[in-house]
Amino acid sequence: MSTELLAEKTTSAPTPVGSSPSRCPSGRRHSLCPGSFNQPMEVSGQPSTTALPGPGPVKKAAKKTVKKTAQNGIKDCRVDIALLLDGSYNIGQRRFNLQKNFVSKLVLMLRAGPDGPGVGVVQVSETPQIEFYLKNFTQPKDVISAIKEMGFKGGNTNTGKALMHTVQGFFSGGRGGRRGVPRVVVLFVDGWPSDSLDLAAVQARESGINVFVVSVAKASPEEQGLVQDREFMKKAVCRDNGFFNFSMPSWFSSNKHVKPLAQRLCSADRMLCSKTCYNSVNLGFLIDGSSSVGDGNFRLVLDFIASVAGAFEISELGARVGAVQFTYDQKLELDFSEHLERDEALAAIRAIRYMSGGTATGDAINFAVSNLFFSPTATSGKNFLIVITDGQSYDDVASPAAAAQKEGITMYSVGVAWAPQDDLKAMASEPKDRHYFFTRDFTGMKEFQEPLVRGICQDFTESQ
Repeated sequence: MSTELLAEKTTSAPTPVGSSPSRCPSGRRHSLCPGSFNQPMEVSGQPSTTALPGPGPVKKAAKKTVKKTAQNGIKDCRVDIALLLDGSYNIGQRRFNLQKNFVSKLVLMLRAGPDGPGVGVVQVSETPQIEFYLKNFTQPKDVISAIKEMGFKGGNTNTGKALMHTVQGFFSGGRGGRRGVPRVVVLFVDGWPSDSLDLAAVQARESGINVFVVSVAKASPEEQGLVQDREFMKKAVCRDNGFFNFSMPSWFSSNKHVKPLAQRLCSADRMLCSKTCYNSVNLGFLIDGSSSVGDGNFRLVLDFIASVAGAFEISELGARVGAVQFTYDQKLELDFSEHLERDEALAAIRAIRYMSGGTATGDAINFAVSNLFFSPTATSGKNFLIVITDGQSYDDVASPAAAAQKEGITMYSVGVAWAPQDDLKAMASEPKDRHYFFTRDFTGMKEFQEPLVRGICQDFTESQ
């Protein structure tokens, strides 16, 4: 029997009355093994105050390691990290403590704090328990103290449930999440999960969260039949490219893995899931201000534009919004470099004044390409141009639209009333039926908000 399994056997949590747990072939307890524990846990939302046994005589040596780690910590690491620690019966009390020691060293290496990464912790067991949020502690020593006070929960390894719980609000501004900072979840899995991670992983990717999986003590050949999904790591991570998977054979002698893991977590330029359609697009709106629209209907157009733009994360580091109004002439109403806060941008859209005049949509497309998307203040991000018009253009629209698309701009057309559908299709990107909309009345535009936002996100995803 290995030293690790012997330690586990001698230090595991006491058996509850009426339970007679058996072990998997390797000696590891797990919810899928016959007779394993199955006790529901409460979600407290507060750090545990359960004190662990006092430190042994190796305390002094541990302090030396901590000092060395702090001195060699990662600099300029601006990420927000949720550490999901395995607290199930699969890991057991002994290895749970070793996991906490490893994570404490990781926190020191990361230099957690206001100028570095924000760190919060969730314990994975039968039900997820929030130990502390990103905002609760701003110094490494306080984070480490909170980790040391964590009590072992036990129960099933419901990693999928814990990931979904984390995705659904852990990184909100009220809980310490910072705008424009990559969001990271690190799943520590000792063995394998009891539940599915599929849905939670998809939700994480769509929410711009970079999921890493740290796998420790993988299932042995004898245990493979007990694993619900043998490809759970591939499905859970942000991208299955090797960067987001991290494996350790054991919690023992794990010090050498601290720095390599910390370096990955601080590699903001490789956080592929940070970029989503909601925070990485430039939305340009080309607004028909001709006489046939009228002031009242023009206000409805602005409300529609604001509803579309409001679905995105507008900020200096996120999505950008610009607008051009056109008749025979063109006016740059909003540049991509202006109004970098969501509420400010939406207010600026609603404040656009109606021009009135003729309709030259082709010239307006050329103007938007030159003065909005390829101006000196243009930013990186996938470009979209949404044309909203109610009538026949007096000039050609097909050639300017083709030229814009050749420059990498995806075009949508929204037509109202007398707008010729042939022109709408000529301006729209392929596939045409998904990139143009038509309604007889201006009040009908509100029905296009959701499919338009969904289409933009689909285009963005397919371009990655």
